[in-house]
Amino acid sequence: MDHLFDPSLMPSGSRQHLPSDLLFRPLCAADGDNGHLELLSVLTSAPQLSAQVYADRFAYMKACPDTYYVTVIADKATGRLVACGTLIIERKFVRGAGLCGHIEDIAVARTMQGRKLGLKIINALEDIAVARGCYKVILDCSKDNVAFYEKCGFAQKECQMVRYLPAYVPATPGAAKL
Repeated sequence: MDHLFDPSLMPSGSRQHLPSDLLFRPLCAADGDNGHLELLSVLTSAPQLSAQVYADRFAYMKACPDTYYVTVIADKATGRLVACGTLIIERKFVRGAGLCGHIEDIAVARTMQGRKLGLKIINALEDIAVARGCYKVILDCSKDNVAFYEKCGFAQKECQMVRYLPAYVPATPGAAKL
């Protein structure tokens, strides 16, 4: 399997207390075919991408070492993804050139909600952040999800602001690049 990051970086505790029919692992290049975007659609617009665009995005993320940690929980029998989450590590000038972890895209399939899979993903991402030397992890969420994240140990601090930019239409849909 072509993993996004070295599976040995997955905290050993993330496998504990996981039902035996599920597998905790890094995102794989083939997960575009295992329902990754469908899973993300429980959060926001996540239209299907061509296999090439998905592969290009995966390759870009993999080429940024120590930055992207997308973790997934997959059904062992089918290979379908049932939960996922992302840790992005930002390199800062403040805090002595410290590292800040950003947790993003926590998603659990509707059929699997209530099994604490989101909590398991968050705990694993926090463990990775600690192991990589982050001084904090932050996340943005909707007001509807505040109580969930408070149960996960997060506290509200300040506020989030957003400004959506004019739509960029790439030559190949979904192929926006830096």
